[in-house]
Amino acid sequence: MDPNQQQPAATPDAPDKETMEQIRARRLAKLGGPSTASATSPAASSSLTPQPGTAEPNPGRAEPSPAAAAAAASSSKIADKTPRVQPRSIIKPASRDVPEPPPGSSASRKRERSLSNIDDIPCPPAPRKQYREPTFEEWTDKLLTSILRVSLDPSQTFDSSGHNLTYLPELSQEIRNEGQEPMLSIDRFQEAVMEAGSVYPPHKPLFEYFLACWKRVTKFRILRAPTPEKEEALKEAKRLCFSNCIFAITMPEMFGREPNPKHDTLVPYILEGVAKEDGLDIEFYNEAMTRIEDDDSIVPLFTKAMVEISTALSTKNMNGDYQPHVQALFTYSRYPALLNALAEHPTFLMAQSAPNIERFTLLGPFFRLSPLHPEAASYDFASPRTLDKGRIGTTQQSLQMTSAAHQEHLTTITNAFIRASISSRNKLLNWFAYILNVNHKRTATYVDPKTVSTDGFMVNVTVVLDNLCKPFMDNSFTKIDRIQVDYFRRNPRLDIKDETKLNADQEHSDAFYSTKLKGENNFITEVFFLALAAHQYGTEATQNKVNHLDKQIKRIEKDLVLMEAERPNLIANRPERVPMLEAALKRHIKALEGAMSTKFAIEGIMTDKTMQTRSLQFMKYTIVWLLRVASQSDYIPWKKISLPLPATQPEAFRCLPEYVLQVIVDNLKFTFRHRPEVMVSAIGDEVVALCITFLESSEYIKNPYLKSSLVTLLYHGTWPAYHLKKGILGDILTGTKFANDYLLHALMKYYIECESNGTSSAFYEKFNIRYEIFQVIKCVWSNDHYKKQLTESSRVDRDFFVRFVNLLMNDATYVLDEALGNFPKIHDFQQQLRDPNLSQEDREKIESDLHDAENKASSYMQLANETVGMMKLFTQTLADSFTMPEIVNRLAGMLDFNLDLLTGPKSRTLKVENPDKYGFNPKTLLPQLVDIYLNLGSSPAFVEAVAADGRSYKPETMAAATNILRSKALKDPADMHAWEVLCKCFEEAKAIVDQADLDFGDAPSEFEDPIMGDLMKDPVILPSKHVVDRSTIVQHLLSDPKDPFTRQPMTIDDVVPETELKAKIEKWMEERRAEIRGKVEGVTPAAGDIAGAEAATGGDAMDTTE
Repeated sequence: MDPNQQQPAATPDAPDKETMEQIRARRLAKLGGPSTASATSPAASSSLTPQPGTAEPNPGRAEPSPAAAAAAASSSKIADKTPRVQPRSIIKPASRDVPEPPPGSSASRKRERSLSNIDDIPCPPAPRKQYREPTFEEWTDKLLTSILRVSLDPSQTFDSSGHNLTYLPELSQEIRNEGQEPMLSIDRFQEAVMEAGSVYPPHKPLFEYFLACWKRVTKFRILRAPTPEKEEALKEAKRLCFSNCIFAITMPEMFGREPNPKHDTLVPYILEGVAKEDGLDIEFYNEAMTRIEDDDSIVPLFTKAMVEISTALSTKNMNGDYQPHVQALFTYSRYPALLNALAEHPTFLMAQSAPNIERFTLLGPFFRLSPLHPEAASYDFASPRTLDKGRIGTTQQSLQMTSAAHQEHLTTITNAFIRASISSRNKLLNWFAYILNVNHKRTATYVDPKTVSTDGFMVNVTVVLDNLCKPFMDNSFTKIDRIQVDYFRRNPRLDIKDETKLNADQEHSDAFYSTKLKGENNFITEVFFLALAAHQYGTEATQNKVNHLDKQIKRIEKDLVLMEAERPNLIANRPERVPMLEAALKRHIKALEGAMSTKFAIEGIMTDKTMQTRSLQFMKYTIVWLLRVASQSDYIPWKKISLPLPATQPEAFRCLPEYVLQVIVDNLKFTFRHRPEVMVSAIGDEVVALCITFLESSEYIKNPYLKSSLVTLLYHGTWPAYHLKKGILGDILTGTKFANDYLLHALMKYYIECESNGTSSAFYEKFNIRYEIFQVIKCVWSNDHYKKQLTESSRVDRDFFVRFVNLLMNDATYVLDEALGNFPKIHDFQQQLRDPNLSQEDREKIESDLHDAENKASSYMQLANETVGMMKLFTQTLADSFTMPEIVNRLAGMLDFNLDLLTGPKSRTLKVENPDKYGFNPKTLLPQLVDIYLNLGSSPAFVEAVAADGRSYKPETMAAATNILRSKALKDPADMHAWEVLCKCFEEAKAIVDQADLDFGDAPSEFEDPIMGDLMKDPVILPSKHVVDRSTIVQHLLSDPKDPFTRQPMTIDDVVPETELKAKIEKWMEERRAEIRGKVEGVTPAAGDIAGAEAATGGDAMDTTE
């Protein structure tokens, strides 16, 4: 019989004499006889009112039987949960004062007869037994009986609490054969448990019995007359109970059992948890740890159990019952000895492919658990096409809490491994490094999920490594110098051989890293670089996946629309193909719902505020560290970096993996877009310093995408957010000294540099980059310091400024031409679609072409508006700089061409339906162009250049523009007056220039520029020995740094002035030139007139502070 079971309620077949006396006493009490205390025998009192959880009887009470004492000492629950039989307590009747019946009444006579009958019943008083302190042998017998729930008395099969007592006939007989009273003792303990184990039901795990014995012995307390002898006996009983727990699993043959894998394991008891009755309690773990040195089977037993738990967990996800498995490892984390053993197990770190690491290494299944698991995501976002935003948001918040709680458990477990020993720490770091080294493919453009680890696994790894970095990432940066930049030269765990470097090619970096350094990397350095790599292959790769999912979802939705449109045609004409269509629809819908569920899950997890805050703290630390390495200084955010950076770049910086900067850029861009509120308090000057530093010293970074991303960060930082109208970075860009000193020049420098960055898409990407640059400049333009800086730049670094303005004009010309050039196409397409007789096929073709034209028009029109607006700003501030000889002719030609397009005969082709849809507003664009004319109108060189523009300047165009401005009231009277005066000047200058052309028409051919055909003013000799005008070659080199005749690279410094020819030309032109210049100056409007117009237009200027 199972001694852990309870006996069902039952009474002996015939009550003994003592029981009869108790029954009789209770009946007398009900009839008003002697009190219960006197009527109940001590034995009955002792057996019927046991004290739960008490091993020793109370003073003044009779000694309970061994079975009763054992039951009282045990407070643990039984295995099969059968109900416990509770002894009945004696109930005393409440005393009542009943008035005596009147003498002679019937009631009085009846009472007298009853009392006379009672008097005939003998009622001897119950004798009171004297309490006797049990001997040590008796006490030990009671102790072991209560613990083991066994008996040496065949008549004692259960105790007073209803627990089964297993009779041990062999041990009982053996003791009797020795002439001793059958009593259990410590010396007989092992014999007792072996016989008890041999008769335990074979279909039940034997460990179950011994675990119950263990829990009873740990709860046993000596409450009466404790002695060292009793304490030692209890201690020994506890030791033996634990030993037999181990024997039951490791040596079942000892108890006459065959090995049984289902029974001989700790797994089910570990999974029950420490708080449940059937699980291993903390006392068991503690005892196991104290016995490790004496019993070498304990650690392998626990290790084997955890390996089995890990294996079982590898088939589960967060929709299943995973918590007990995680809690089991969490419990292990309290004991360094267990963690050291786990770290040494072969499954802790064994060679596996990237997807198998999370299934077959010991820690993998624990890190694999995540709401991002495909099955979990499909369950959490079931039928995603029907979910509204509220439901999606609520589910995402729930997933964030679940994921955060699990990641905290993982962090605690990881920290425990790190602190357990040097060996376990190294094993764990090796495991993390192995994960990262085999997951390089996660950053590829197209990733096969079967070749890499899952998103959820990698995100958990990243978060845990971020948490490991927290202790040294203080706001004062006191430990930042502990990060060793030579990590990759000192036996690194990470493999970066195939990674692109910041500014070094493969050969250079291989040579640099081939020189190894002595010593070891410290722990801070190890964790820092592991966390950097984890961000690259973990969170950033997962965040970038959202963009791919968006494209996939749009493509599938488009395909579904087409298939649904095809259904009526198939039903009518080819019904046999309808089943194929239905099957295809099901496949597409399944793929669509899978993509949507994954997207919702990723957005939910990756936008978790706590996780992003922690990630930004790491990025802030990385920014400061990277700037210190590049600048070779002790930079911290409240210190200034001197720019430009040293011409000689540090080798350690050049050979760093490119992802050191990449993860910063990607993380900040994601957070700006999805969690801007986190940015407000998490970042500051260091982000601005990073962007400006590597834009100003752009030669430090090889990848053009990374450099353009720095502009994007600044642009995102100017987006209005909450109470910050200028964005999170706007005030820093506008008001800090570092930004005031370097921002404008850095932006202009990269504006020039992005003209050609070596990529196939550079031509189109530069417009987006320059658009973002314009937005940043507009944000800070309210600070007059930047206006003064621009003026100073045009004087001090003339060549630099000329290149900038030239590219600005190139952009304006191109984007205006592309934007306005698409409107005639749109106009024609819209006209064709009005034809009711158009076939369906033709209609679909025209609609497709119209859609393409609309997209181009919208994109280029946005760029055109910004470019023209920027030119208006700059010409207001420094008009003289835009009328330099190298610039003025091209600028005048660009303005004339677009003014003619907006107001001349071609303007009729620009009329389209809903022009605001494309950002096209002629009522805004035309006044902006006129403002540029007015800003530059006081310069004779500009007036001459406009008048000399034989391609686009026409007096009638100016007149048409004047009529539109006046009729639409697009300019105020002061501006209109200034414009009319300027138009008249253009007409007069035109007549003079035409006359000059006649005067110079007979110039010798040697005086003419071979490229432009114009009379040269400053002839120079090119490396190819050809002679051209300096202005011609300057303009050419601004766009193409090559000799126009031989296509060999050259700069303006390579030209040689042709002084002799120049002298001849000047001598020939001297009289005519002076005469023409005097005439043009005579017709140029007074400075006061244009200044008045500029003042007026200043009130109409674009608001650049928003």
